[in-house]
Amino acid sequence: MAIWNPWHGCHKISAGCQNCYVYRRDAAIGKDASVVTKTGSFDLPLKRDRQKQYKLSPAGGTVFTCMTSDFFLEEADEWRAECWQMIKARPDLSFAIITKRIHRFMDCIPQDWGEGYPNVSVYCTAENQAMADERLPIYLTLPIRHKYICHEPLLGPVDIEPYLASGQIGYVLCGGESGDAARPCHYEWILSVREQCMEYQVPFHFKQTGAVFIKEGKTYHIPRKYQESQAARAGIDYEGSPDPSTEDPKQRKSEEKIQEKELDRERWLATDLFERIRRSPFRSRFQLKAADKRYVQEKGMEVIRSHAGDLVRQRLAPAHIPNDGKQTPMKGHPVFLAQHACGCCCRGCLGKWHGIPAGIPLTEEQQAYIVDTLMTWIGRQMEET
Repeated sequence: MAIWNPWHGCHKISAGCQNCYVYRRDAAIGKDASVVTKTGSFDLPLKRDRQKQYKLSPAGGTVFTCMTSDFFLEEADEWRAECWQMIKARPDLSFAIITKRIHRFMDCIPQDWGEGYPNVSVYCTAENQAMADERLPIYLTLPIRHKYICHEPLLGPVDIEPYLASGQIGYVLCGGESGDAARPCHYEWILSVREQCMEYQVPFHFKQTGAVFIKEGKTYHIPRKYQESQAARAGIDYEGSPDPSTEDPKQRKSEEKIQEKELDRERWLATDLFERIRRSPFRSRFQLKAADKRYVQEKGMEVIRSHAGDLVRQRLAPAHIPNDGKQTPMKGHPVFLAQHACGCCCRGCLGKWHGIPAGIPLTEEQQAYIVDTLMTWIGRQMEET
């Protein structure tokens, strides 16, 4: 993830702005965050280092744009055209724009925008139902190639099914509010959004708990440094369908996704999952070494499969696993390497990589799927010289 702030400062326009972190940080140094100014990073996408290489590279990930302001702010009208030119000049980068001013979008795009620049995604923020119903109907009418919804901070329950049913939304992000004056975020609100996303097979990400998090009637006060890690430990991220469809979104239910995996598991393992593993710097670093391969050859694949089955049944299948996410079962064993390579090391990773939710026991079908995944990876490793 990279950040590009061509200008700084903003104006509060809705409930989600009440405890804005930009205002909070600026106030701490005696600065007025309502004053909008062009920054020294204005031309960052075109800046190069001493080796004549761009300072922003694709390896740095998505470039989140205007994180201390709003890209469609009125005061920035005179600067925005130049930013669009820089964005167009860097088709190798992906730019993400998060906005509460989606109503200004059509007044702010360049003449050659067409159906949208391929390297630009626009997140429409909707912190509560009122803002969802005000902004999202406008959002759906706009020519944007990559449409994402941001519920951060999430201040109440939201029903976004009518918007997900359009088939236009590609991703939904949720999170609680941070800061000393943070308003509470209820886990049931987060789960509701996740269920709606699963209904229409739209990828979902639980980004952070927020400072005041309510779960099952109990209030948790969570320090800032733990808010993202605690959200990750919930293991409820959902990656959507492994085989995007052009069907009516209402017909693409989460049950169909599971059925498709079971009926066409070989295709799923051979293509989508292992392609994502290949693109992951962390997952792709796990490899079977010569000693590991000799061990597999000596024991035989059926014995290794038995080991994998035991591991899944004992360490992953229960609804609640002590120390989940921190355990290192069978360290040094080929199955251990396969676990981490395939995102099958804990219930959190199973949720993120395979759409298998935490908090409920694994079914026999899910256990068989995980074992097949591990063995497919080991088999591929054994075939490599």
